[in-house]
Amino acid sequence: MSEVIHWLNGYVWSPILVYLLLGIGLMYSILTRFVQVRYFKEMIKLIFEGGGSAAGVNSFQSLVLSLGGRIGVGNVAGVATAISLGGPGAVFWMWLAAFFGSATSFVEITLTQVYKSKIDGEYRGGIPFYIEKGLNMRWFAVISAILTLLVMGFLWPGVQANTVALALNGAFGISPLITGIFVVVFLGAIIFGGLKRIAKYSEIVVPFAASGYVLMCIIILTMNYAKIPGVISLIFTSAFSLHATFGGIIGAAIAWGVQRGVYANGAGLGSETFESGCVEVSHPAKQGLVQAFSVYIDTFLICTATACMILITGMYDVKPEGMEPITNKLGDVAPSMYTQHAIDSVFPQFGADFLAVALLFFCFTTLTSYYYKAETTLAYLRQYLKIKSTWPNHILKVILLATVMYGSVKTAATVWAMGDLGTGALAWVNLTVILLLTKTALKVFKDYELQRKEGKNPVFDPVKLGIKGADFWEKEYKEVEQDTARERKTISM
Repeated sequence: MSEVIHWLNGYVWSPILVYLLLGIGLMYSILTRFVQVRYFKEMIKLIFEGGGSAAGVNSFQSLVLSLGGRIGVGNVAGVATAISLGGPGAVFWMWLAAFFGSATSFVEITLTQVYKSKIDGEYRGGIPFYIEKGLNMRWFAVISAILTLLVMGFLWPGVQANTVALALNGAFGISPLITGIFVVVFLGAIIFGGLKRIAKYSEIVVPFAASGYVLMCIIILTMNYAKIPGVISLIFTSAFSLHATFGGIIGAAIAWGVQRGVYANGAGLGSETFESGCVEVSHPAKQGLVQAFSVYIDTFLICTATACMILITGMYDVKPEGMEPITNKLGDVAPSMYTQHAIDSVFPQFGADFLAVALLFFCFTTLTSYYYKAETTLAYLRQYLKIKSTWPNHILKVILLATVMYGSVKTAATVWAMGDLGTGALAWVNLTVILLLTKTALKVFKDYELQRKEGKNPVFDPVKLGIKGADFWEKEYKEVEQDTARERKTISM
């Protein structure tokens, strides 16, 4: 099985996909006149805008739910793996992919809101929804939904469980089997509680866990502040093939920097569209801006903190695939353990324990996010197949929990290869779709900008813009107009 997965990855993660992710992000940055820079203040403001109801959540809840999916082992073990396979220069390409990717994220999330639906009394949205409604290609939407179910329910969860199992085993000597059982039991209690419990859990745990991890990184960087300029120089010289030791692997730096960066922040994959579909906003571009900001938090804050901590302590090796190791000072240590060694080098006996606990929190938030994405996709398929019963949801829960158990006891190489396969497959589908819907996304953004210039609180009217398939908004906009008319009539009386 492992050989088959690695063989497939060779095709899915060809250099074409790496440069496509960068190129499309650059294109959207130019077409939106760098929305990720011009609207930075607006992004922060919109996070705390009101909203939320029995049918949907507010922007802040959606942000932490999305960050719960983004902030995880990709920010810890993923960054370490990128450095191991591509050298310190991979960090620069991770930054570049995130900067351009935030514009891509804005586009895909805006499209999610445009074509969202209301199913079983809850707002739902994501890749299958905007494929069917935006492109009128239901067969492609069904294939996308099945692929998303496979990725979220089988290919990705094992990466989270495996990393946590290794961390707890290294820190406390806990058997991976015991860790797997614990995670399955606790995760089951969360996901069987429904969307509201998942959102509430993420709202509390994500800021707490992320803040604690970043604080630890800041403490270590402060204690080694004299080395920071050297680390920054190392990243840039390695990225552009100017460093004597790591300069010869620029191709690996680009490939692994982009690949691990995208896995961490999800920009361009469509994996973060599902949380955004459940948000209650007056205009799709609002949620697009909120989620564009989450890419910054994930990469420029969490991933950068991890990278600097690893590089500043020197707790890493560079061993490109298919080549002799460039450095091998740590010996046969898995890249996922570099961060643990970095903290341990400053706080002996404490680093391993701290990171293991932090990863445990990250693991739960990420896995609950995966379940929500899978459940939303299943809701789409149930609607398509006209299945009113909720028994498929229970089957999904069991499969995901079984996958977590499987990932806990398998080798790291196998589960990471499975995760990479899922990432690449989603990217090919989603990038193709959003390219075809570029005109619609830009039209929505232009409408948002125009209403803001007129001093209005932007409200979306798809009929006015000539956008078809946005049936939720056609109904929603009419209700808003009716409510406004009633208010004006009451005031005049």
